[in-house]
Order: sequence, then C-alpha cells, then structure tokens
Amino acid sequence: MSPSVAVLDYGSGNLRSAERAVARAGAEVTVTSDWDAALAADGLVVPGVGAFAACMAGLRAVRGEQIIGRRLAGGRPVLGICVGMQILFSKGVEHGATTEGCDEWPGTVERLDAPVLPHMGWNTVEAPEGTDLFRGLDADTRFYFVHSYAVRRWELEPDPSGRLTPPAVTWAEHGDRFVAAVENGALCATQFHPEKSGDAGAHVLRNWLKTLT
Repeated sequence: MSPSVAVLDYGSGNLRSAERAVARAGAEVTVTSDWDAALAADGLVVPGVGAFAACMAGLRAVRGEQIIGRRLAGGRPVLGICVGMQILFSKGVEHGATTEGCDEWPGTVERLDAPVLPHMGWNTVEAPEGTDLFRGLDADTRFYFVHSYAVRRWELEPDPSGRLTPPAVTWAEHGDRFVAAVENGALCATQFHPEKSGDAGAHVLRNWLKTLT
C-alpha cells in the first residue's frame, strides 16, 4: 500500500511540481491546507519559494507551524523543501529585517556571501555517512538549487540529557558553505529542490518515503 503524503498549501511553493514528484516517487498525494488532513497523512511536505517573511506569514495563516509541531511531537514525518526548509530554523534575516521562524532547529537564515546570486543551478553536496535521504547516491551526484539565502552556521545546542543523537547535516558550497539538507528523526529538509533535480531528486524522495513505513 502506498504511503499517504500531504503537501501543505499555505500560499507558497511549487505545489503542483512537488505533488507530481512525490506521486511519481510512489505516494498517494493530497495538496491541502486542512488541519485534519495534514495531521492524518503518513508524511507532510512543506514546500516554499520566495521571501522568508512572506512564507512565515502564509504558514501562520493556516496554522502550519502548529501542524508541523503537532506532527513532530508525535514522531510523524515532515519534509521541508527550499524556503520550506529555511522556515524550520529559528529566524530569517532579509534586508535588515528579522522574522521569527518555526524554531525546530536553532540557526539563522541569511544572505549567502557569494560573488553571484542567486545560487541557481546544479551542485554537489557533502552528505555524512549513514544518511537516509542520500542512501544509494554517489558523492558526485548533483542537485538543483535556486536561492540567495541559507543557513551558513549550524547552531544546535547540546542536549542536556545526552540522549539526543545529533542531526545529520549535509553541506554544499556556493561562495561559502551552507546547510543543504538536515535529517533529524521525523524532521527532514533540503535546501535544493528534489522535484527539479531529475533522477537524483526522485531517488531522495523515494528514500524519504521509505522512512514513512
């Protein structure tokens, strides 16, 4: 039986592209902003394009940050894509203005220090050993990025209990290093667009769907 996936509709993101890509990867997909449907699905995809502040405003309008938090509290998988990854961090800084994010991970989304922006096109990533998302992919596999902002420093505080396994952080480079993906239990995210990354992106989505069962 195919896993069910809800693509969260909060007015931002390539909804139909994400829907088609996840469906091709093997899921039954619904695009929705409905609270119950988003909570009930086996997996939730949070896409996002554009400005951090606008995406957070749209997310809050549909109680999306509460949906994400409720799912994660129950160990229910969530996948953020592009700005849908960025809003999972503590805050975003754009044009001198700071916007609070979902604060699922500590970190600041800021403008890349690069000679050419946006970072648009294909790039390799540096994935740690044993990740779920990149399992079965070669180190020189390329993914498609379109962004000018990213998390440039990983700021996760140690868990006081010592029981929490640190997230698996994947890096990429454009001008300087930035976070390209994170895997942290039920919460995963990619700065690149799997739905625009051809066979490599489809492989990542299939790997994520395997974590839903």
